[in-house]
Amino acid sequence: AVCSMGNSTSRLYSVLAKTRSSGAVSQHQDCLEQLDSTRLDPIDPKELLEECQIVLQKRPPRFQRNFVNLKKNSASNHRPIRVMQWNILAQALGEGKDNFVQCPMEALKWEERKCLILEEILAYKPDILCLQEVDHYFDTFEPLLSRLGYQCTFFPKPWSPCLDVEQNNGPDGCAMFFLKERFELINSANIRLTAMKLKTNQVAIAQTLKCHETGRLFCIAVTHLKARTGWERFRSAQGCDLLQNLKNITQGAKIPLIVCGDFNAEPTEEVYKEFSNSSLNLNSAYKLLSPDGQSEPPYTTWKIRPSGECRHTLDYIWYSQHALNVNSALGLLTEEQIGPNRLPSFNYPSDHLSLVCDFSFNQDPDRLL
Repeated sequence: AVCSMGNSTSRLYSVLAKTRSSGAVSQHQDCLEQLDSTRLDPIDPKELLEECQIVLQKRPPRFQRNFVNLKKNSASNHRPIRVMQWNILAQALGEGKDNFVQCPMEALKWEERKCLILEEILAYKPDILCLQEVDHYFDTFEPLLSRLGYQCTFFPKPWSPCLDVEQNNGPDGCAMFFLKERFELINSANIRLTAMKLKTNQVAIAQTLKCHETGRLFCIAVTHLKARTGWERFRSAQGCDLLQNLKNITQGAKIPLIVCGDFNAEPTEEVYKEFSNSSLNLNSAYKLLSPDGQSEPPYTTWKIRPSGECRHTLDYIWYSQHALNVNSALGLLTEEQIGPNRLPSFNYPSDHLSLVCDFSFNQDPDRLL
């Protein structure tokens, strides 16, 4: 296998345009380990964006979304921390199991869909990126994002449904990426969630980072809870287990916390209430977009399956409201933008919307919970 990533635009394009077959996944992983991503040439994000746009030139342009300013006169003396949360839709599931009846198969081609995903990430330039349903970590996201300056972590599901799909690219899982120029990794934990004392197929990553600019510590976590109706109690148990882990990691909320995830749970579910009422004093950032600051968005995922239309609010960015401020949040796509065939589409690569927030540290870190 040819492992060289190259540093010219033409070589970059060849990396971007080709995805290895499933048979080469373990070989590719070995290749990456031998190369050591820290020694690979950096990529100019503008060059990568241009390469993506060349691949996507026959597709409609990316949707316009605007940030909503949520700052309440609290002057911050440091650059905000931009966090992006996104279930990007596992390629094997999109093509094999998810049955998006209104989405043409051509719109799901990985060679183009990965460019739509990268274009979205490059457009918002997150300092920290939290992804779910990542099944192209080793051949796409790790080699490219590491060269953009991110430190990368991946934790696959033990029994990923992707593995049941022919010509899959390995298991899907959660992935976390943070900019090394902004943060130092202090501690990292891969958590396999339990429910009723049994290990489950769902996972989380929790990392304690130190902000170079302020010297402040904070914890960032990413998770993806069990899907489907009828599993509400199971999700509740998984949420309790994750909260207990996070209490230990943050020393009972002494360290500020941000939790990103596809919870597969509407705000009416028990697991949502557990996070809302936790001793960690968490609030859901996207509630702040509502007029009263108390209501979640009407949807974060919208698709059409054989059983009918599915429009739900399942994705969240939770944060320590005593220690962190939400400066702004990225507005959601409108129903008109999404269109009658819903998601995914030629315009948008996933059935879930990306959530993006800018956070700043509270200027009074010793404020009581």
